[in-house]
Amino acid sequence: MIATTTAIMTWLSPATMHSLGWALLHSLWQGTALAALAAAAIALCRRASVRYVLGIGALLLMLLAPVATFFYLQDHPGQVLPGAEALKAPATVAFANNTARNQARSAPVSSSPSALPRLIEAWTVEAWLLGVAFFSLRTAGGFLLLERERRRSSSIVGPRVLEICYTLQDRIGLRRAVTYCECKWLQAPAVIGWFRPIVFLPATAFTGLSEEQLQAVIAHELAHIRRFDTFVNVFQVLVETLLFYHPAVWWLNKKIRAEREHCCDDVAVSMCGNAVEYARALTLMEEWRNAPAFAMAANRGPLTERIVRVLGLRTLGEGRRGVGLSASIVCLTAAIIAGNALLGLARPKPQIAFVAQAASTPTATPQAAPKGASSPKPSPAHPQSSEQPAGSYIEEMKAAGLGDLTVDQLIAMKIQNVTPEYVRDLRELGLHPDSEKLVAMRVQDITPEYVSELKASGLNPDENHLISLKIQGADAEYYRGIKDAGIDPDVDRLISLKIQGVTPEYVRALRAAGLQVTVDQVISLKIQDVTAAYLKEMHELGIDPSANDAISMRIQDVTPEYVREIHALGLKPATNELISMRIQDVTPEYVKSLQSAGFKLAVHEIISAKIQDVTPEFIERVRQHGFKDLTLPKLIQLRQLGILEPKADL
Repeated sequence: MIATTTAIMTWLSPATMHSLGWALLHSLWQGTALAALAAAAIALCRRASVRYVLGIGALLLMLLAPVATFFYLQDHPGQVLPGAEALKAPATVAFANNTARNQARSAPVSSSPSALPRLIEAWTVEAWLLGVAFFSLRTAGGFLLLERERRRSSSIVGPRVLEICYTLQDRIGLRRAVTYCECKWLQAPAVIGWFRPIVFLPATAFTGLSEEQLQAVIAHELAHIRRFDTFVNVFQVLVETLLFYHPAVWWLNKKIRAEREHCCDDVAVSMCGNAVEYARALTLMEEWRNAPAFAMAANRGPLTERIVRVLGLRTLGEGRRGVGLSASIVCLTAAIIAGNALLGLARPKPQIAFVAQAASTPTATPQAAPKGASSPKPSPAHPQSSEQPAGSYIEEMKAAGLGDLTVDQLIAMKIQNVTPEYVRDLRELGLHPDSEKLVAMRVQDITPEYVSELKASGLNPDENHLISLKIQGADAEYYRGIKDAGIDPDVDRLISLKIQGVTPEYVRALRAAGLQVTVDQVISLKIQDVTAAYLKEMHELGIDPSANDAISMRIQDVTPEYVREIHALGLKPATNELISMRIQDVTPEYVKSLQSAGFKLAVHEIISAKIQDVTPEFIERVRQHGFKDLTLPKLIQLRQLGILEPKADL
C-alpha cells in the first residue's frame, strides 16, 4: 500500500501536489464551518425527516468543498480563494490600509502567494493517500465479509413469517422485490443490499419477540428500503473514506444515522400502532446488539434517546437545543479564525518592523528584523485572570471530584441542575458517573433517595442500570413485590421483567397454576402471553405442561380449542405430541381425512404420515392402482421411493 502511494506521488505534478495539499488544509475549516451551520439548523428543526435531509445536504457540501477548492486553485494559480478577504478581521484590514499609505519609499511587496514548503505538501498529500487506501481496504473487506456470511449462514423464513412480511410490505407501499431470510450470525433484524435488498431476521427474534413486536421491527427495516437508506449509507461510507481525517465528518455521519433510525422508528410505530411494544422490542434487541456497520439494523442508534422519543417523552436533546446553538456558534467562529490563519499563510503581510525599515532603507528586505529592534508588546484592554473565582460552579465541581470538564459538559450539567451536592451524594452511595451519565440521570429524575432504596432492597445497580430502571418505572417496591412472589432477579433481568410488563400478581398466578418458574422462564412466558387462564384451560383438558412446554405450546399456537378438536377425534396426545403436531401442521381436518380413508392411527403415526406427506389424495391414488391391505409403513415406503410418481423425461 505504501509502494502504491509513493508511485502515485511521483505521478503527481508539483502544481497538482500544491493544489491538493492546500485543498486538504482548507477543507479543515470549511468542513468545520459547514458542520457548525448544519448543527445550528438541526437544533432548530423538530422533525426527524427534516434534520435527516439537512444532515445529508451538509455532508454533500463537505465533500464538494475541497473538490471545488482544488479545481479553483488549479485554474487560478497564485490566487487566494474567492471571498477570502471577507474572513479578514476589521483590524487586519485597517492595518493593511495604513501600511500601504506608509510605503511610498519602500520596495513593492510581491502579491504572489507563499506556497507551503514542498516537504510539508508532500507529507500532507501522502498521509491523505495512505488514509484513503486504508479506509478503502477496510470498506471493501467489510462488504466482502458481509457477502460471505450472507451466502453461507442464511435461509428463507417460514411461511407464517413470510406472510407477515408480505402483508407489511403491502401496507407500507413497497413494490420492490424483497427477500426475507433467517440467519444466526446477526442478533437483530437488518437490511443488506441495494438493488435487491434482503431483510435478515435472526433466530432470536422468533423466540424473543412477540408477534406484534416482530411486526414493528420488520416495518422498521422495510422503512429503510422504501427510503433508499442503503444508498445513502454507501454515500456516507464514501465520504468517511475520503475525508477520514475530519472529526466533523464522523460527527455528522453519526447524527445522520441517528436521525435515520428516528425516521424509521416513526414509520414502525405508525404501522404497529403500539409505541410501548416497539420500545420493549428495542430494549430487548439492545441486549442482542451485534450488526455490521454496512447494514441497516433495527437496534442501531442510542437506545435511551430512541425509546424516550418513541414514547413521546421529553428527550435530552430537546433540553439542550440552546447548548447546540451555542456550540455551533463557537465552532463557526473557530472555523473562520482557522480559515483566516490559512489564508494569511497563503498571502503573508509585511510585518511592522519590516515596513518601518523599508521606509528608511529602500534596499532593506523583509528577511530579518534590524538588530536591536524590539516588537511592541500590546497591553490588553481587559485583562482576564486565568484562575476561577473561589466558590464558582467549576471549582465546586472540581471539589466534588469532577475536573477537566469541557464548556459543553458544564453547560449541559448546569441546565439539568446537576449540583455539587448531587454529585457528592451519589459518590457516597458508591456511584462515580461521568458528566454525560450525570446529565442523563438528572433527566430521568434519579435521586439519591431512589438509589438508596434500591440498594437497601438488595440491588446494586450501576449508572446504566439506574437509567434503564427509571425509564421502565422499576423501583424498590416493584423489586420487593417480585421477590415476595417467589423469584429473585438480578438488575438486568429486573429491567427485562418490567419491559415485558411482568407484575408480582402475574408471577403469583403462574405459581398458583402449578408452574415452578425461573426468572428467564417468567420473561419468556410473558413474551408468549402464557396466562394463568390459559394454563387452567389446559389443566381442565388433561394437559399439565411445564414452564418450557407452556412456552413452546404458545409459540406453536397450541390453543385449548385445538386440543378439544383433537380430543373429539378420539386422540389423547401428550404435551410434547401436541407441540409436534402443530410443528408439522397436523390439523383436525387432516386427521379426519385419514380416518375417513380407513386409517385409525395413533398420534405418533399421524405425525409420521404428515412428515412423509401421506395425504388422502395420495392414499386414493394408491388404491386406484389396486393395492390392498395398505398399512402406514407401506404407504410411507411408496411415497419415499416415488413409485407412483410420473417418470421424468430423459
